[in-house]
Amino acid sequence: MIGIINYGMGNLASVRNSFDYLGIKSKIIDNPINLVEVDKILLPGVGAFGMAMDNLNKTGFSDAIKELVQVNKKPILGICLGMQLLLESSTEHGIHKGLDLIKGQVLFFGKSIDNLTIPHIGWNEVTFNSKSTLSDNLTVTPTFYFVHSYYCKLKYPEHIAGTTDYGINFHSALEDKHIFGCQFHPEKSQKNGLAVFKNFNSL
Repeated sequence: MIGIINYGMGNLASVRNSFDYLGIKSKIIDNPINLVEVDKILLPGVGAFGMAMDNLNKTGFSDAIKELVQVNKKPILGICLGMQLLLESSTEHGIHKGLDLIKGQVLFFGKSIDNLTIPHIGWNEVTFNSKSTLSDNLTVTPTFYFVHSYYCKLKYPEHIAGTTDYGINFHSALEDKHIFGCQFHPEKSQKNGLAVFKNFNSL
């Protein structure tokens, strides 16, 4: 069973529909106490980093996630903003602390991509690490759907599961044992996105 965290900033219906289509059991979790009832955690996210962290902190999800993931080693997958929240901090509208499950920062594309539009919206390739669990049964550079203005810069190379070129080569997927993240939206990425969800469920 996969628990989809509801902290007021996620595309819950699309994610749940994807799991239903795949025949994967999932449920939306409104209270952090109920995270103990699921085998894996999915952290969605749409919106601003600071507000998302405020919501996670106020609802008690932050502490619950840290305990279950860091202590109990429960698998977690963060998607889009959810991936960013797994990191140490973000520079979006000031400096904000993240969940700090993975070392790294969230940065603005800014002048690094002067010739491209911000936000980065649309289909783009992801070059996965050959050892990535998320990319099992996918081609070497599958395409996924992105919507974001900030990107993840991971501190340690061994945590980089996938990269994408959008003016700069940014880290679009992460993996550290039972901790996973993808900047793209699997629920909007058709068969490739469904494959990522299947791979996460099969852990």
